[in-house]
Amino acid sequence: MNYDLVVIGGSAAGLIAAKTAKLANPEKSVLIVRMEEISLVPCGIPYIFSTLNSIDENKMGIDPIKKLGVDFLIEKVEKVSVKEKKILTFKTEISYDKLVFATGSTPFTPPIEGVRQKGVFIIPKDYEYLKGMLEPISKAKNVVVIGAGFIGVEVSDEIRKQGKKVTIVEALDRVLPLAFDEDISAIVNEQILSSGLDVRTGSKVKRIIGKNGQAVAIELDNGDVLDADAIILSTGYKPNTKLAAEAGLFMGRYDAIWTDEYQKTSVKDVFAAGDCAEHKDFFTRKSTKLMLASTATYDARVAGMNLFGIKLVKQNKGNISIFSSAIDGLAMGAAGITEATAQSEGFVIRIGKSNAVDRHPGTIPDKSAQTVKLIFSKSGGTLLGAQVVSGKSAGELINVLGMAIQHGLSAIDLVTLQFGTHPLLTASPTMYPIIIAAESVAREII
Repeated sequence: MNYDLVVIGGSAAGLIAAKTAKLANPEKSVLIVRMEEISLVPCGIPYIFSTLNSIDENKMGIDPIKKLGVDFLIEKVEKVSVKEKKILTFKTEISYDKLVFATGSTPFTPPIEGVRQKGVFIIPKDYEYLKGMLEPISKAKNVVVIGAGFIGVEVSDEIRKQGKKVTIVEALDRVLPLAFDEDISAIVNEQILSSGLDVRTGSKVKRIIGKNGQAVAIELDNGDVLDADAIILSTGYKPNTKLAAEAGLFMGRYDAIWTDEYQKTSVKDVFAAGDCAEHKDFFTRKSTKLMLASTATYDARVAGMNLFGIKLVKQNKGNISIFSSAIDGLAMGAAGITEATAQSEGFVIRIGKSNAVDRHPGTIPDKSAQTVKLIFSKSGGTLLGAQVVSGKSAGELINVLGMAIQHGLSAIDLVTLQFGTHPLLTASPTMYPIIIAAESVAREII
């Protein structure tokens, strides 16, 4: 088999890399090789436990990709020879002109005593594993989720909706510690507690207690023992780069594949995108452990456009790290760097903040309290980071702020932002949150 482009991996990054390449170069032959017949929407995985009626409602559609003329091969890649420009499966040898690694990530399993017992689960992007996990979770009465990042919190909230007692255990001092500063995290924590979830922050798991090979409880480092019919590990992910490393690609920090601004790897005609690729912070240029489907598709579009000739010149200048989520009606988002990170990296900063409601007048029935926190550089007032807690409008509001960060807008730029409002959709034009949060900083600069 011979193809102009072969993509290894068919989740978000792989699909979008193939689609973008095919749209930009319709005459080129494109093949996606992946192990799974069914691929899941990554961000939708927590919602298979309650909100969605079945796991099948979370399948990632591939028909539009196939209609473009992209071929699929459902086999496991055993070896890649970048010298011969070939990939090998157990059954097939495939030659390529260009190659994209989009092999994603796998859950990190911490070295906790008893972690290999029955009743201890991870959250992989694996249809069969997750489908088999649904029944034991549905039968459990007490569930412990280890890790209070976005996936841990979202999974916990979904399982709570089944009527289970759910406890979140987090080693750091607050929930969502990497995305939010302490003041914003406190708002989220209050919502989590009010929903009925139990939260144990500043607590490490000493061991998982089992009986006849079945997990029945966890012991914390302070001696507390929590009953658990099921334990879910949400302790992060690691890049799936074994195949790339064996092929001789240069690895960056955290064992991710090094890439340049065009998603090129250290080997000619080989690109990488998504969780398997190294990501760098937009401001510090330091390597990060960022793994998001939205980031993966950004990588993939840059790679897809540049495969057969540079079309996007130095487009990937670093990652903004935009997050968003929702817990029991409270939506939240973050973009850029936090106040704590800015200070630790030596930035001299100013903070702007607004507290209002996201509808106008404030008597509109579906209004929500809205907090916006903006982090600016002190001298020029450049927007470095943003955090939003609100109703559903938070999701798109943080995207607007992410674009402002990406394009280097200042507090003055935000104060003079032209925007549209409507009582049923947005905050008041006189109290628009981005402008109110930026005003105090803009005044100081002027």
